[in-house]
Amino acid sequence: MVARNPNPCIVYSEVVYAKVDTEVDMADQVFRWALIDMFLDREDELSVLEQWWSSADKMPLSLFGRRRVGKSWLFRKFAHGKPAVLLVAHRLSAGAQLTRFAEQLEPLLGVRPDLPDVASLVRVLFRAGRALKLLAVIDEFPWLLPGTASGDEEVLSTVQAVFEEERDQSQLKLVLCGSLVGQMEALQAERSPLHGRLRPFELRPLPYQQAKTFLTGTGPIESFERYAITGGMPRYLSDLGLVDLRTAVCTKVLDRNGALWDEARTILEQELREPKVYFAILAQLATGDKELGEVTDLARLGTAQASKYLAVLEHMHIVRRRLPVLAPPETRGGLWHLEDPFFRFWFRFVFPYQEDLETGLRAEDLFDGEVAPVLNEHIGPEFEDWCRSWARTNLGGRARTVGAWWGPALDSLRRNKERTSEEIDIVGVGRGRVTVVGEAKWQNKPLDYSVLKDLREYKVPALRQAGFKLATRVTTVLMARSGYTEQVQLAAAEDAHLLLVDVPAALGS
Repeated sequence: MVARNPNPCIVYSEVVYAKVDTEVDMADQVFRWALIDMFLDREDELSVLEQWWSSADKMPLSLFGRRRVGKSWLFRKFAHGKPAVLLVAHRLSAGAQLTRFAEQLEPLLGVRPDLPDVASLVRVLFRAGRALKLLAVIDEFPWLLPGTASGDEEVLSTVQAVFEEERDQSQLKLVLCGSLVGQMEALQAERSPLHGRLRPFELRPLPYQQAKTFLTGTGPIESFERYAITGGMPRYLSDLGLVDLRTAVCTKVLDRNGALWDEARTILEQELREPKVYFAILAQLATGDKELGEVTDLARLGTAQASKYLAVLEHMHIVRRRLPVLAPPETRGGLWHLEDPFFRFWFRFVFPYQEDLETGLRAEDLFDGEVAPVLNEHIGPEFEDWCRSWARTNLGGRARTVGAWWGPALDSLRRNKERTSEEIDIVGVGRGRVTVVGEAKWQNKPLDYSVLKDLREYKVPALRQAGFKLATRVTTVLMARSGYTEQVQLAAAEDAHLLLVDVPAALGS
């Protein structure tokens, strides 16, 4: 056991480095996580991390993702059973945080290190990894930076120098982690001193098939409803998965003391300099997809301004520009879609009513009057995305590319003003020809024959009019939450190329 320094606050870095080189005993440094048995899923991400740990790769990892996506649980699960040190930064001055880190590192080093700056912290960690393979995680790393362009560059330049000097002599596996996605991505940008010196690893929300493991005790329809509100964020899924949906939303989202009451606002205000403008754009997109011109008019912005703000939100994976299937990326126009389901829910049902809720409106009355009547409408876009994903997985032999299509109605119908435009939820293409078409309906009643009739008589001909070539045999897929009328079932019995998907069974499988 190394003797403690009688004056641990006065330790010069070179002394610490010498001790780290020769005297680190890692026998007691294996990390044990008390909540290990509560961890769910993320097998793919853990596999990537374990491969990185086992490899000779000395490049530090940049683990980032939005708040509540599960980064902290992931790196704790990964660290469990390994020689590891986990350092979590908070919103304090860099000096105060480094003092706290020095205290946490004392048991590892046998002496309290002097950490005058971030580079010294990184150097101590690399030196600690000389004697034995060590995992070190610095969580919320951006909070250790000054927060100005010049200040951040200066600090990162010193860190970069430490990387070059120490990395190759150490067995350290270093993870820099953060929830401020923009700042974490900036670490890897070409102008950053750490450009090319970090391996990026973004943690994204869970897809439905993985997210439903958080929703034990609910049926497939109820599970998907919760998924379409939470967007696959593990923390949100946990909050909304324990009781009936109305109670969960009222207590966790619509109650001013609820865990998710101000969640979207908090995330945006941490990341963005002008959140009010972004709020105006997101409030418009929450009610449905819109063209750039519509966003410009409704948010009262110039086209160039709106494009700039939308580009930032797209970079944050909150919105995306949707194009019809097979449209090249450089195609002008398209529809702007609020991709994050929780943001779409929050900006539609929470943001406009927060003042009313704070001044007496009951959460239950808001849910019954504003949320419940249009909840299927909110879930619809997420269900359509899931249906396209299902088609890629189950019909990929015929359709390598699957997307949605929208465009003008048949010319004759437009001239007569009978129909102006058409949209098909599922269009699959293989070898340059349309091989699959389909419709997705999240509604309380069985899908009626009129949906199939419209698809065959109006929508598919409009698709052909738009220049698409159709295969000799096109599979028609119908996917409906509440099943199908008898007439639709009879049509499927007579047509081998009409597929009716049992949606509850597919969601539950």
